[in-house]
Amino acid sequence: MSKTRYSKDWKQIATAVKDASNWRCTKCDRLCLRPGEKPSELTLSQRRVHNLQVHHYNFDPSDNRKENLGCLCSALCRIHVVEALM
Repeated sequence: MSKTRYSKDWKQIATAVKDASNWRCTKCDRLCLRPGEKPSELTLSQRRVHNLQVHHYNFDPSDNRKENLGCLCSALCRIHVVEALM
């Protein structure tokens, strides 16, 4: 998908969605890392699993309606949700 399909304020929208979810995955409830957090007890691979992403359920990055956006961790949750929707 082209990044030009994302609104210019996408970073702010995504951060607001993550804040609203209290930085937790909406599928598994995993607490994810906020920007700049790098706990020394976590390896790089573990930190990647704790990365929170905002997903467009209808796969349209220009559709930023609240009900179309969800927070998913970078573990298997994002993969499972995307595969289920396809």
